[in-house]
Amino acid sequence: MSNPFCAAFLLALEAQKVIELRLVRIAWGGPEAQVEMVSMVGEKVVAAMEAANTLMAGGTHGDVVARYRELVADNTRRLMG
Repeated sequence: MSNPFCAAFLLALEAQKVIELRLVRIAWGGPEAQVEMVSMVGEKVVAAMEAANTLMAGGTHGDVVARYRELVADNTRRLMG
């Protein structure tokens, strides 16, 4: 995407949907809620390490945002499925 602000804005909107879906899953409770909470923390650690590696290897902030958008889209599909 040519405009980095636009890509970051879309990421923010898309992430809100994942937050909503996760909160609903957690609110229902049970084993699925526990799995989601553990998964959520693990995903954030891995994504942060991946972002740091991308930047250290010469990638751009746009590359990081694009990758985060892919991860958010994957989570949206998984949580809606």
